[in-house]
Amino acid sequence: MEGLGELPLFPDGASWDEARAILLDHELCDGLPMVPPTEARLTAMLEGAAPGPSFGNMPPLFGDLTAGAVAYQCVLAGCTPGALPLVLTAAEACLEPSFNLLGILTTTGTPAVMTVVHGPIAGALGMNASTNCLGPGNHANATLGRALALVMLNIAGARAGVGDMATMGQPGKYGVCLPEGDDDSLPSLPARRGLKGDCVTVLGISGTAEVLPGGNGDTPEDILAPMAAAMASALAVASAGRERDLGEQYFLLPPELAQQIAKRGWDLADIRQFLFAALFDSRPIARTAEDIHPIVTGGPGVKMTYLPLWAGGTLSVTRNIRAFRS
Repeated sequence: MEGLGELPLFPDGASWDEARAILLDHELCDGLPMVPPTEARLTAMLEGAAPGPSFGNMPPLFGDLTAGAVAYQCVLAGCTPGALPLVLTAAEACLEPSFNLLGILTTTGTPAVMTVVHGPIAGALGMNASTNCLGPGNHANATLGRALALVMLNIAGARAGVGDMATMGQPGKYGVCLPEGDDDSLPSLPARRGLKGDCVTVLGISGTAEVLPGGNGDTPEDILAPMAAAMASALAVASAGRERDLGEQYFLLPPELAQQIAKRGWDLADIRQFLFAALFDSRPIARTAEDIHPIVTGGPGVKMTYLPLWAGGTLSVTRNIRAFRS
């Protein structure tokens, strides 16, 4: 099939053990079981998309980013048809120079590519924006994140010891993907960037950290002060004594806390300004207040998740998801 290069295809009904052996021989595996790519599965995944045209070359080994190659990764990951536009758009977004994909994939540090999905497509694909949205149990969250991770492995060439030089890595390298929730306490991330409709954001995250409100947890200041401390601490431990360029800050805010903050009369600008006032070595924790991004998602509870971005230098990218189907 056009756009696949030498990627192996299997006949319908192929033995799983035989397919696994061939996929291992081609170094296409991430260590987890894979769905054997067949002509029928690829055709279903590619519906409406031409497999061959290139969307660019992905560092570090500069593999050709085509719809066919990405559809192949989607099948390997176990995605259902309809995943391709989202995964391909996320992969394209990673090619933006400001995202610094080469640095993210080749560093000895720990960054992984995280995908945040916005808009009705999240519900259409059956994604989980509630309890345990970063954990196991939801097919769409898991396979979409894994598909993009396989793009990094099999198209970009970020294999351990070859393109990926991480000293230890992190579990997020198997894939991390979640949707932004539909709580309207804060404007969505695409709306802040002047976008509408179905969108995807890519982040180069060094991990996740649980952050709880301080004090009685009943004022915006109590809720957000520990997050400011987490941001300042992350900058301190990642700086290695050097003065890093200030970039963005991201964190996940559960709806319960977002609503509590809103009831106290605080809006997005208030949240940003409060956090921006927190200092690290007498410097702000981000380039500007507008570079601080709370994302409302998750289930009941008051525990936030801090998403420290890779200290080597990366900026998030948000794009409208490609539409292949009429």
